[in-house]
Amino acid sequence: MADKTEHKKVQNDKKQEGLVIGNDARTFIESMMNIDNGDADKDYRANSLFRFTMRRILRQRSAVIGGLILLFLILVATFAPVIAPFDPNFVLIGHEDVKRRTDPCIHLLGCPEDQPQHILGTDGNVRDVFSRVIFGTRVSLFVGFSTVGVAIIVGTLLGALGGFLGGWVDNAIMRVMDVLLAFPSLLLAIAIVAVLGHGLQNALLAIAIVSIPVYARVVRASVLSVKEQEYVSASRALGGSQMHILFRRILPNAVPPLIVQGTLGIATAILDAAALSFLGLGAQPPTAEWGTMLGTERNQIFTAPHLVFFPGLAIMITVLAFNLLGDGLRDAIDPRLKN
Repeated sequence: MADKTEHKKVQNDKKQEGLVIGNDARTFIESMMNIDNGDADKDYRANSLFRFTMRRILRQRSAVIGGLILLFLILVATFAPVIAPFDPNFVLIGHEDVKRRTDPCIHLLGCPEDQPQHILGTDGNVRDVFSRVIFGTRVSLFVGFSTVGVAIIVGTLLGALGGFLGGWVDNAIMRVMDVLLAFPSLLLAIAIVAVLGHGLQNALLAIAIVSIPVYARVVRASVLSVKEQEYVSASRALGGSQMHILFRRILPNAVPPLIVQGTLGIATAILDAAALSFLGLGAQPPTAEWGTMLGTERNQIFTAPHLVFFPGLAIMITVLAFNLLGDGLRDAIDPRLKN
């Protein structure tokens, strides 16, 4: 009887051990399945969010139109040497039967065949206006993207540090930004260029400096809002460092307003650069820049209006493209706006 009792006890122990092992294995498998499902759900949510955002953007007519115009301008700037019939600084005297400024001439529209074809005519220095307008696209897009890029990087760092750290750091940074915002941006840019000297590089630096406060304030406002969220408190409770929380948890969620402001800021930067060049403080002749072309030929507005009209039209189209794109992105990204 004792042997049978002991035998049954051993069998019961084995059954219980087997059940424990089975439960552990089942738990492990279920946990692995949950992890896999969690990663799949995460990827699915990310893809769904991207598709949802793209659908919202594509439903915005202004964003689509602005994006198409911008894509066209980028293609023109990229293939400018192929599109332009002449070098932008090439003087045609001695190479064609042209000794002075000429009006636009297109053979398909009735211009005499014996007259050299220049789609937008030639300027006072007998250079092809069409080629200069095409190459001016490169300069203007470079100005817009480079100045806004620098302003966003510096403004993001200053605004993020001020909003996240608070206290005297925030007060010091924001008071400097307030001083910069107290001056009209174009007048402040003119003053900076007057100190640094004329030239496109100094004009780019001046435009970037006067643009920094806008992005610093946008990022600071977003950081102040995001840092109060529960997932930020959870990161602090788990022992996350200050820099980890700022750059991995807060800043990625403060980017959307910055994208919209940056898109609109590029248009402003292109206008400011054209204004500085028009005044002779930005790009210097013979650089093919739209503002410089306007400033050089401004006295010919009544005798040869095409020399002013086409560079001005190029500026208008470029600024319009960025404004339409920025408005469309704002309407698509802002969750408070329903379509």
